[in-house]
Formats: sequence, C-alpha cells, structure tokens
Amino acid sequence: MDYEKVGGLIRQLRKEKGWTQKGMAEIMNISDKTVSKWENGNGCPDVSLLTKLSEIFCVDINKLLDGDLKQQIPDGGNMKRLKFFVCGECGCITTSTGYAEIQCCGRKMEPLKPILADGAHEAKITPIEDEYFITFDHDMTKGHFISFAAYVTYDRMLMVKLYPEQNAEVRLPIMHHGKLVTYCNVHGLMEQKL
Repeated sequence: MDYEKVGGLIRQLRKEKGWTQKGMAEIMNISDKTVSKWENGNGCPDVSLLTKLSEIFCVDINKLLDGDLKQQIPDGGNMKRLKFFVCGECGCITTSTGYAEIQCCGRKMEPLKPILADGAHEAKITPIEDEYFITFDHDMTKGHFISFAAYVTYDRMLMVKLYPEQNAEVRLPIMHHGKLVTYCNVHGLMEQKL
C-alpha cells in the first residue's frame, strides 16, 4: 500500500467536502494530528476507521486503499452501449451506458450478456394503434418468471417491471427502430428486434 497515494486521496476528498483537517477529525472522532499524518503519507488509517472514511466520502474502501479514483472517459450516454445488471441476491435492476463498477448486497455486479430470445422467451408483438401489445408464453411463478421488459432505441429506454403471478404481458408505445430486452430470472437476459 502506498501511504502517500492514500494520504493524497484523503486530502483531495477532504478538500472536496470543504473540511479542514480539524473538521474532518471531529467527524471521525480522532485527532487532527492523525489526519495530518495520513495526508503527509506518514501512516495509514486503521482498519477500524475504513468503513467510516468510506461512508463520509462516499468512496469504496478498495478505492481508498488504492489511493486512486480513476476517472472514466466520458461516453456521452450512448444507448448502444446500454448494459443491464441484476443482483443475484435481491433482484435489484440497474443499467449503465458506459463502464461502471456496480455493487449490490455487498457484491460486485457484472453486466449481463444478452442472447437471442427463443421459445417461451420470444415475445408475441401485436401493434394496436400507437402501442405494441407484447405477450410471452412464459411461466410467471415465484421461482421462474420474466422480471422486466425494456424497449431500447438509439436515444431512450422504457422499462416495465413484471412480477410473479401476474400476466406475462406489457404495453409499450411504438417508437422507431428499437429492440426488446427481457430478463428471465432463470435463463437471463434476452433480446429481439421490434
């Protein structure tokens, strides 16, 4: 561990918050000399203080210990790079249009890789006036169900959450040149053109 890098990051984060060393020390319930020691690279925070540091700065503990918050290259929110993440523990759904380190329930989440929808996962799409009426011949039991359906175009996404024991159907407004992305809690992420 590089004490100077860790101290430099703590200094940077403290200044971003507009705190003096004494102000930060009061929040942490430590001496301002301890904060000064860290920032000068003459020591590192005790393990018992890492959680508190992580919370007050809203920074992952591992990033604190690395002493570096790597900035991502701005991607402009390109929907072609849209990634879906689903927590295996609680089912939380998150999306990202670029590279993101996402965690839920204390675990790092990996982006799901879509496969082409087939069989029970292939949607039956019926245009009705200005909407698509989309149905699936899929189980909707508590152990096996479609969790969400999302209509993704070049500049937007519309997601509908589905729940076990309801009908496997959604209505989505007709938009131009998009794809339907669905998530089965057993078989994963599926996609098909709309």
